Amino acid sequence: MKIAVYPGSFDPVTSGHLDIIERASHLVDKIYVVIMQNPNKRNTFSVEERLAMLETVTKKFTNVECTADVGLTVDVAKKLGAKFLIRGIRATMDFEQELQLATANMTLAGDIETIFFITKPENSFISSSTVREIAMNHGDFSRFVPAEIVDTIKKKYEEN
Repeated sequence: MKIAVYPGSFDPVTSGHLDIIERASHLVDKIYVVIMQNPNKRNTFSVEERLAMLETVTKKFTNVECTADVGLTVDVAKKLGAKFLIRGIRATMDFEQELQLATANMTLAGDIETIFFITKPENSFISSSTVREIAMNHGDFSRFVPAEIVDTIKKKYEEN
């Protein structure tokens, strides 16, 4: 069975993330979309909120499961029985960072391969931080995230 892990903060999940999940779902038998918790990073949405959003937007995929974890991504992958890490690349800046991560992961766990997906042009400028910035300033971010979570994100920024 081909199992992959798609790690990230997903704060919040974007249309770009969902596109990668969908494309990857055709290549492997099972994908774990894993919210990797980084204690050095301040997130807008709680782990529970992010997990709920991910589960909402991925429920149409029968081979996708969402979860959260801490530690090294390769250790999480091993624990889940994964042999592949899924990563997205939007621009050359992403490539440099992703290459460093992939090389480190290859050194730590040579039996786990990283699969890179080039982001579709219409998603190449979308990031979670862009969505948060637009939402914080009450702009229309709806075309950057799956429709099912627009109200959840709006509500979060009405609270603050």
